[in-house]
Amino acid sequence: MRTIGICLFFILLASNMNARDYVLVIHGGAGLMSPDMPQSRQKEYATALDSALSIGRIILENGGMALDAVEQVIAFLEDCPLFNAGRGAVFTWEGKTELDASIMDGSNRMAGAVTGVTRVKHPIKAAREVMEKSPHVMLSGKGADLFARQAGLEMVSRRYFRTKAQRESFHNAKKARMKDKLGTVGCVALDVSGNLAAGTSTGGMVLKRWGRIGDSPVIGAGTYAHNPTCAVSCTGHGEYFIRLGIARDVASRMAYKNLSLEAAAEETLDELTQAGGAGGFIALDREGNIALKFNTPGMFRAYVKQNGEKSVEMFP
Repeated sequence: MRTIGICLFFILLASNMNARDYVLVIHGGAGLMSPDMPQSRQKEYATALDSALSIGRIILENGGMALDAVEQVIAFLEDCPLFNAGRGAVFTWEGKTELDASIMDGSNRMAGAVTGVTRVKHPIKAAREVMEKSPHVMLSGKGADLFARQAGLEMVSRRYFRTKAQRESFHNAKKARMKDKLGTVGCVALDVSGNLAAGTSTGGMVLKRWGRIGDSPVIGAGTYAHNPTCAVSCTGHGEYFIRLGIARDVASRMAYKNLSLEAAAEETLDELTQAGGAGGFIALDREGNIALKFNTPGMFRAYVKQNGEKSVEMFP
């Protein structure tokens, strides 16, 4: 009996050594934000981000997977018309909505993405279905919508995405030829088992044309996760994030240069800035360290840790 007791002790000890305190980090887009934004509007964003944190925290608090937390948090943000994802997606030049999303599991580097979908209510859920129930990584357009329908995901009419605020934004953008819109959403998480996950969802660039695809659905550009290094979700001018492979670049600097998350993230942001790109990213490593980087006037961002530490911020 004594031998059995000793064995159980070491099993429990090993289990505790592998355990991690959970951490959840989210972003709601980076861009031309100003502290002059009405306080009522700032409160709306802060409330939405805080609600998203609560959804992910409950999942992780109960021992849930990082992947589940990422999916559910982003699905909530896709339902919130404040952000340029799902319900709040911006319009293309033709006055339509084309949605992109991706998700990645840091424990095995499996990934899934959809781009140019127009009918699936939660693109992030479609991305996970692609990852887990297809032999592919990315599906696009009508094929992606059809796959989501066959997977049993909730589908909606195109009118669902055409909110009054976005119609007004579309007409104003056409007049001013605006190209920026805040609100791409993303989430990275570390669960108690020590696994990382990342996801990103967006409506893309205002007035985009010709089937343009940004970085959000591109694994390694807008989303990346690998347990030995970090999980990353990006937001900003997608073309630069694709060219530089920003999300993977943070992880690569950690792996190949043996840098800390903070140092790797700072170098990556410097490269983005020097190349002329604008935006930011959130990153989280396996030890629970967080990096929140952006070179724009602001980035909607928030995090919560198992020890109760929490933050919701918009400006530097």
